[in-house]
Amino acid sequence: MTGLDEAAAAAAKQHLHGYLRRGRDALLWKVEGLSPYDQRRPLVPTGTNLLGLVKHAASTEAGYFGDCFGRPFPEPMPWMDDDAEDNADMWATADETAEQVTGLYRRVAAHADATIEALALDATGTVPWWPPERSTVTLLQILTHMIAETHRHAGQADLVRELVDGAAGMQQGNANLPGGDADWWAGYRDRLERVAREARA
Repeated sequence: MTGLDEAAAAAAKQHLHGYLRRGRDALLWKVEGLSPYDQRRPLVPTGTNLLGLVKHAASTEAGYFGDCFGRPFPEPMPWMDDDAEDNADMWATADETAEQVTGLYRRVAAHADATIEALALDATGTVPWWPPERSTVTLLQILTHMIAETHRHAGQADLVRELVDGAAGMQQGNANLPGGDADWWAGYRDRLERVAREARA
């Protein structure tokens, strides 16, 4: 139970839902305006890439807000099957367009939104891939889990996008960064490098 009266619970759910939506928007924004190559470029040793982050976010959200509450997402996701190769949900094939992957994410989001709107925060579900002792969950738990998951991946996407073309920022219309020009940022980075070297010494 949430311990909130009906009005307070509704307000809390709306507030949390807003955070999830902002995370989704930020993640989608990071893919915009790039070539198919740059959308897929693995720029860290673990292969993290922009379009793969969107595909992964769509896949996990479909499971948590779909299967866990008896409301399965109707489209197949073969990259999530038991016999799929490791990390198949973390990259887009050459044949999967950005429009297909982002479109899937938007459809998953609409499906998840319907679950969130239909259920109370204390509605229960089951996460079959979690240990049995904690597999029974509430919508509040899963909403909180997916906010953390989505914003984590949006942060990863922010760094990957900066590696691709230098673009950075928290969300469209609000970079949440100082307004320095390229020279200011170069000086700032050089200063941090000097401090790091001093600390090493």
